[in-house]
Amino acid sequence: MENKKTCLYDKHVALGALISPFGGFEMPIQYTNIVDEHQAVRQACGVFDVSHMGEVLISGPDAERYVNHIFTNDVREMPVGKILYGMMCYGNGGVVDDLLVYKMDTDCFFLVINASNIAKDWVWIQEQAKGYEVTLNHQSDYYGELAIQGPQAEAVMEEVLGLPCKELTFYTFKTIGKVIVSRTGYTGEDGFEVYADANYINECWDKLMASGRCKPCGLGCRDTLRFEVGLPLYGDELSQDITPIMAGLGVFVKLDKEEFIGKDALAKQKAEGAPKKLVGIELADKAIPRHGYAVLKDGQPIGEVTTGYHTISTDKSVCMALIDAAHAALGTEVEIQIRKKTFPGTVCKKKFYDKHYKK
Repeated sequence: MENKKTCLYDKHVALGALISPFGGFEMPIQYTNIVDEHQAVRQACGVFDVSHMGEVLISGPDAERYVNHIFTNDVREMPVGKILYGMMCYGNGGVVDDLLVYKMDTDCFFLVINASNIAKDWVWIQEQAKGYEVTLNHQSDYYGELAIQGPQAEAVMEEVLGLPCKELTFYTFKTIGKVIVSRTGYTGEDGFEVYADANYINECWDKLMASGRCKPCGLGCRDTLRFEVGLPLYGDELSQDITPIMAGLGVFVKLDKEEFIGKDALAKQKAEGAPKKLVGIELADKAIPRHGYAVLKDGQPIGEVTTGYHTISTDKSVCMALIDAAHAALGTEVEIQIRKKTFPGTVCKKKFYDKHYKK
């Protein structure tokens, strides 16, 4: 099946971006190089085309009750204009997807889901809605999305795009006509995401490029940025086999709710302790641990790397890894198998760089 193209695809090609398949789309991986784009976001402002993300609108008398049924976080006390992060889980606690939930109105919620999971999520959302008085509207083909990220993002939003956003705090949003503006992102920096139709997204992109005040950034540095601050990527740090408890995301699982899909399994795992745990590992050497590489303890396999890099911001070889919980204590010495050699490492916190969100 042919990959889709976002509404900005031709702009990326014109800028000479390296294009590669991701999540069923032809996406820009980098324009100049990953290091420059990464540093632009950490130090100034970068803009990402994230129009590949999926959007589903859930409305109707049972919207709140239904969203709470499929979502690990709790939307009951959520004010209009607030956003929550959480997961949709299977009955066994494995993850269907991690997502953002925007409360548009008392009976209307906007779900933002991962590109690679759009088809699967849509089927899941429809199947679970039986018996609820809700209207489901798949809007992924309508919305384009930009992520404007970095310490200068607020000024760029206000002065280049003319989108007033100073009053927004982290994980809140507003609608301006048919445009949704949220103070969210996936980089560890202050930033915003703009959802709108293809024409408006193209206009914004052109203004941003003409301004010279932000750098176009590809998915390559989106991954290095999110990794440094310990944010998970579905398929690496979360999956149908990796529960939120294993991933250290229990804070987004509200077990005091009356019910939600996967609650019993996750409550049991939290009470008894998960068999595996997601940890950070720092290597003494400059060798780079990659996804799937084995983690060893005294020569015996205890897990594997989920994501690894030589970090751009801190100049260290580090990784996140899912390992047996018995060896997950901070300071535990382990080894990582990189090709035919093993390299010593130490279990550490999985946030390798401090976040700079605006609270």
